Amino acid sequence: MTEPILQTIGITKSFGALQASQDISIDLRPGEIHALIGPNGAGKSTLIKQIAGGLRPDAGKVLFRGEDVTPLGTAERARRGLARTFQISALAMEDTVLQNALLGAMGAGGTAFRFLRPALAQRDLRAVAENALELVGLSAHAATPTFELSHGQRRQLEVAVALTLAPKAFVMDEPMAGLGFEGSKNLTGFLDGLRHTAPILLVEHDMDAVFALADRVSVLVYGRIIATGTVEEIRNDPDVRVAYLGEDA
Repeated sequence: MTEPILQTIGITKSFGALQASQDISIDLRPGEIHALIGPNGAGKSTLIKQIAGGLRPDAGKVLFRGEDVTPLGTAERARRGLARTFQISALAMEDTVLQNALLGAMGAGGTAFRFLRPALAQRDLRAVAENALELVGLSAHAATPTFELSHGQRRQLEVAVALTLAPKAFVMDEPMAGLGFEGSKNLTGFLDGLRHTAPILLVEHDMDAVFALADRVSVLVYGRIIATGTVEEIRNDPDVRVAYLGEDA
């Protein structure tokens, strides 16, 4: 079996009497999309924060490319190639598409953000940013103010910013949120190709997208993984149907 790029082993986290994560062990393998689904309040956000470095587990550990990164914060994990995109956009809306990508390239290189304008003239940084925009199909919009992009294009720009970090894995938090049918369809196709650049741990409520994209699915309910398997295995799991998918799945 191929060694996982990203792995949690026995992750446990409590907030007082609430056990938000209960002995969670999941992994992400090269070239795959592993979807994490579950009802609201299941503990998905808490788990993702522990994986990305924003929250320290009470017990268990996070391995990234074979290294125990549990003591490391978000920035250190990002520098090692763990890229995260958020449910709520963190883009600089008044800046151009290229400037947003350049900010990512500057962060990857440790350059101070206040020097954005001079950085536009730095060929190496600009090349990294422009290459990321080309990969996501936004080269033609490089000079466009970000606020003029469609919601789906902003999602692609977030990925471009992450790509400037030369990521080895993505953690994506509900990238389909706020998209209509056509936007979800387009982004689904884009993410399907992105897995070959870096595998994706995908947290998503859009079950059409999950079932279209995922190689494996893990179901989180009340802080506990109740099932992991292929799309068909999850569709047909009686416990999953009762707890989350419903009888119409």
